[in-house]
Amino acid sequence: MAKIATPEAMAKIATPEWPGRLVNAAREQIGVTTLYDPTYVRLAYPGGDVAQDRGVCTDVVIRAYRRAFRLDLQKLVHEDMAANFAAYPKAWGMKSTDTNIDHRRVPNLAVFLARRGAAVPVSDDPADYQPGDLVTQILPGNLTHIAIVSSNRSTEAPERPLVIHNIGQGAREEDTLYVFRRTGHFRFAPT
Repeated sequence: MAKIATPEAMAKIATPEWPGRLVNAAREQIGVTTLYDPTYVRLAYPGGDVAQDRGVCTDVVIRAYRRAFRLDLQKLVHEDMAANFAAYPKAWGMKSTDTNIDHRRVPNLAVFLARRGAAVPVSDDPADYQPGDLVTQILPGNLTHIAIVSSNRSTEAPERPLVIHNIGQGAREEDTLYVFRRTGHFRFAPT
């Protein structure tokens, strides 16, 4: 298990290149994470993860931050939820935190990111979405989703960035930023 960087070390990592590092770490999951699997799993804490061949959309984000910056969203979300539980959604009937699943829920990640000052406006202008940005969406059936904005562009509309996500068939890079309603936009620099 990798050691988690201290805040001081993270400040040294936060350079203008951080978006590229995040995108590359997300892209490295393509062909490795081949299954969409939302099964509840008991995880080690901190640094817990489901098997690399499986996961959900949040796992792409969690793994990318861990690989690129040694930043553990499992630990960060848990600590913030434990200290500020009332600020987080209660959609699952939770009465306390659960280190196995809290960080793997899109609404919890969105609250955490907003509380960290990472929220930026949701926009219809593709130029507003930069590589490394995180975008939350609502899928058919009112399902929440999160994706990482890629540095690659659509072949159909070159102004439109692709996203890296796991929407059902494992980690992929696809042109779905404008396919589903965007509910949140975040730029979470690893500082």
